[in-house]
Amino acid sequence: MYQKPNQRLCNQTCIVTGASSGIGKAVALAMGKDGANVVVNYITQPEVAEAVAQEITDMKLGGRGIAIKADVSKEDQVEKMFETTVKEFGTVDILIANAGLQRDAAFHEMTLAQWQMVIDVNLTGQFLCARAAIREFLRRGMRTDVSKALGKIIHMSSVHEIIPWAGHANYAASKGAIVMLMQSLAQEYGPSKIRVNSIAPGAIQTPINKDAWESKSALDELNKLIPYKRIGQPSDIGSAAVWLATDESDYISGTTLFVDGAMTCYPGFTTNG
Repeated sequence: MYQKPNQRLCNQTCIVTGASSGIGKAVALAMGKDGANVVVNYITQPEVAEAVAQEITDMKLGGRGIAIKADVSKEDQVEKMFETTVKEFGTVDILIANAGLQRDAAFHEMTLAQWQMVIDVNLTGQFLCARAAIREFLRRGMRTDVSKALGKIIHMSSVHEIIPWAGHANYAASKGAIVMLMQSLAQEYGPSKIRVNSIAPGAIQTPINKDAWESKSALDELNKLIPYKRIGQPSDIGSAAVWLATDESDYISGTTLFVDGAMTCYPGFTTNG
């Protein structure tokens, strides 16, 4: 049963990349719960993405969901996704650049293919999607009846934009780069009333990190890194993303919002290091 919605995003359209599972799915559902039209982007398992889109439509809270397949690392597929969205809904108001992956290896054993795939999806994908979104915002112009901003972009980063991660150099490098991408866009397009921010999740209970929470012993070890002493849920990120997309956060741009249970507060120093 859905809670009574705020419907703060009615008559706005949001693209969520990598939205068929995990954090992306939670963000897509949260956007729908607040009344937005939502594009559920996916690359595999179309039936899962279609189910997420249908769930959003079935909420009957003002918006509709549709699923669109696109590899965010491919320029032509990103452009086609935006073209289809504009044809279906008229414009794009919000981009959640969430799609990402890991290809882990010790650095001296990491292949160029492993490095390149992570950079292509996690960083180039965010560049391509943000560029397409900004072009659409500028083409469309202000819609003061729905938002104070010309458009909103939320990059999905990670606590590993500031926490080094041995064995995951490609992933950490991609997330570290997102900071400068996000801040540069916020600086460049702030005068056009485009807001650009990032969300940096900490440990979130999703299939990608199942080994870290599946057993009690693993979860106990993980909680040593989290002062708040609980693993995050995808809905924690969904709630943060919706708020960043609403006018309630209109004066926030160029900022990373860490949603991490204080993981970035150096928990190793709890007992004086």
